[in-house]
Amino acid sequence: MPAIDAISAVSPTGYLDGLEAVDPAASDGSAFGSVLASAIDGVSQKQEVSSDLALKAVTGDLEDVHDYTIAATEAAVALELTVALRNKAVDAFNEIMRMQA
Repeated sequence: MPAIDAISAVSPTGYLDGLEAVDPAASDGSAFGSVLASAIDGVSQKQEVSSDLALKAVTGDLEDVHDYTIAATEAAVALELTVALRNKAVDAFNEIMRMQA
């Protein structure tokens, strides 16, 4: 199926850094926690870069406004993705709790 081959060529966006493959043999949950912590740190770093560039843009120290626009968009998309993942996790947890009742 050629369509499936084309999908494998898609490169990751990098919006949530730290989501690389982890060892599935680690069953204690520490790998999952470290991936989440790394992803949250990546979102935080993107927001810090965006804030720094916004400050430079306001003070006139920024040479290219496009840098700020790109950084702000990356930070916004990463935050939206993080919130969507959190909402899905909460929905899944609530569904599991409903199954047990």
